[in-house]
Amino acid sequence: MGSLDGFVTIVTGGAQGIGAAYARGYAAEGAKVVVADILDPEPIVAELKRAGADAIGIKCDVTDDAQIQSLLATTLESYGKIDVLMNNAALFGGLKRQRFEEIEQDVFDAVLRINIRGVWQMTKAVVPVMRKQQYGKIINIASGTVFKGTPMQLHYVTSKGAIIAMTRAVAREVGEDNICVNAIATGLTESEAVLEGGEFSEEHFSANIGGRCIKRAETPEDLVGTAVFLASHDSDFITGQVLCVDGGSVTH
Repeated sequence: MGSLDGFVTIVTGGAQGIGAAYARGYAAEGAKVVVADILDPEPIVAELKRAGADAIGIKCDVTDDAQIQSLLATTLESYGKIDVLMNNAALFGGLKRQRFEEIEQDVFDAVLRINIRGVWQMTKAVVPVMRKQQYGKIINIASGTVFKGTPMQLHYVTSKGAIIAMTRAVAREVGEDNICVNAIATGLTESEAVLEGGEFSEEHFSANIGGRCIKRAETPEDLVGTAVFLASHDSDFITGQVLCVDGGSVTH
């Protein structure tokens, strides 16, 4: 028996990297997994199915309401409910590290559109389904950079600060509907996007690791346990919280 047996979970940005790790973790705990991404979700869906999971993939831009409604319709047609929304889709890995005054306006706008507005759009679409069920879990992804005021990433740090504020405010509005809204504040994680993006040097990774209590690299798998916990019944009385999962880089 898994801790998510019978649960229906949506993972945005689930086609690769950390999102794919969440999808694997949910599937391993018995959940039915809907992988939503602008990238092709079929490779990870095929992997999950080979492992015996019940999973489907749907291409979806989290800033497009029509695509979101199609995602929800397909999910409900396939599984009849939505228990968990993992709001993982975001811009990060390909972003340049640069001073705040050098960030181009269209890049700044794109980060806020996807990292903030996309989370809001997905949340407001899913909440009516969860409200009707009188149950649901919404998990947002923040970042430890918010608590550090990390330089050279103002657009990203700003977007993740907004996610913490959104998490707390939405939790207040949907608590009476038995919907829990929490956030995971991740550390610098050696995901595909980060490693392939080329913006972080070996020296940067080493300095980041040196500032942690647990002095090793963070991998996508390090985040899965917390994601499963926040999706499961074990966290049914926890809402509006931010859990830092970064090896003790931030002691928040």
